[in-house]
Amino acid sequence: MGMMEGMMEFMMGRMSKEEKDEMMDNMMDRFFADMTADDKQKMMAKMMEGVDMKEMMPQMMMSMMGGGGEIEGGMMSKMMERGDETEMPMMASMMLTMMPQCVEMVLPETPKKERRDYVLKMVSTLVEQGSVGMSEEEKGEFVEWVVEKIKV
Repeated sequence: MGMMEGMMEFMMGRMSKEEKDEMMDNMMDRFFADMTADDKQKMMAKMMEGVDMKEMMPQMMMSMMGGGGEIEGGMMSKMMERGDETEMPMMASMMLTMMPQCVEMVLPETPKKERRDYVLKMVSTLVEQGSVGMSEEEKGEFVEWVVEKIKV
């Protein structure tokens, strides 16, 4: 073991879990500070190569939604934070990217009755939440636009 590794091991051995977590957060913030959203997306795509999302998603969702583990406290709250006024929280950004991909993988294998119920619920939710803050006139135009775009 080199001198640097020895010093690092000595230093880490004397730190509490909280101190290590804080140090990691600070290091990650600095590491990603000069990366653009596109750079981060490319890095995530590279990291996800060869990962079976069908196998991974249920485990990830369980841990994120309260199934235990480290995600609950620190990581989940970090993912929900907004960087500045113009920046979307990381979780929201991930969901906008991942949800269509998840739906593409799962729906074709879902029984027709459940698929219909799910599609109706999702479309209703998307239209309702997508039109938040719009006037009645804007909502009408929005719904018309959506219906026109989804005609098969």
